Amino acid sequence: MGRSHAAPPEASPSDLAVAGSRGAAPGSADIPLPHAVFFDMDGLLLDTEPLWFAVETELLEELGGSWTADDHALLVGSALAVSSAFIAERAKTPVTPAEVARELVTRMTRTLREKATLHSGARELLAQLDDASIPRALVSSSHQVLVDAALEALGLRFDAVVSGDAVQRNKPDPEPYLRAAELLGVHPRAGVALEDSPVGVAAALAAGCRVVAIPSVAPIEPTDRCVVVPALTRVDVAFLRSLFAEKPQTGPDVTKAESSADF
Repeated sequence: MGRSHAAPPEASPSDLAVAGSRGAAPGSADIPLPHAVFFDMDGLLLDTEPLWFAVETELLEELGGSWTADDHALLVGSALAVSSAFIAERAKTPVTPAEVARELVTRMTRTLREKATLHSGARELLAQLDDASIPRALVSSSHQVLVDAALEALGLRFDAVVSGDAVQRNKPDPEPYLRAAELLGVHPRAGVALEDSPVGVAAALAAGCRVVAIPSVAPIEPTDRCVVVPALTRVDVAFLRSLFAEKPQTGPDVTKAESSADF
C-alpha cells in the first residue's frame, strides 16, 4: 500500500450498464444489476458485536476498569488501533494500546472460531449473488487473522477481501472500499455496500458506493445515496437492483432521505 487514493472518476454509462439478462426479473431488463456487492463483516454479515462487547468487557475488568454498552457503541466499525487506544485509556493497570490490541486479537480469534454466527439472511443473499454472477468483497476493519478465523469457521468465500491491516487508512476513510473495488475491477459507483455502522457508511459513501445500512448498535441516518433497512433478510438481488432504478424500491421498513427520489 502506501499510495494515496484520489477520488474515483465519474462513472460512465458503460460503468453502470450491467447486462440486464443476468438474473433479470420480468420487466427489469433495463435496470442494471450492481457490478459488485461489498460486505462489512462485524455486525453486518456476522453477529459479532455481542462477542466483541463480551471480550472488551472481560479484558477491561481484568485491567481494573469498567466497560459499558455505550462505550462499545462508540467503537462500532472502528479500526483496532482506535478501539485499543480507547480501552487502554480506561484501564487502571498501565497498559499500551499495542498490548491491548494483541490481547483483543488473541481472544477474538478464539471466540470467532468457537462462536461465530451469520446474521439471518446472509447465506441466502450470498447464494443469490452467486446465481446472478455478481462478485462480492468483504471489507472489514478487523485484522486479517480475525477475518480468516471467521471465514474458515463459517465456510464462506469472497472474491476479494480487504482487512483493516491491509490499508493505511481505515474506515471512515474510503481507502478500504476503493481498494476492494480495485481488486474486483469495478467502479465504486457501480457497486453497493452493506454496512451496519456510521463509520462504515461514511467510508462507503466517500468511495462513491450506493449503501444499504442495517444498524446494529448505533443509529444511522439515511442520505440521498444510503437507504436504511431493519435486517439483512430485507435485502435480496431484486432490492439491490432497485437501487439503480430512477425510483428505488420502497416500503414501510425502508428509510431513505426525503430528497432521494432519484437515487
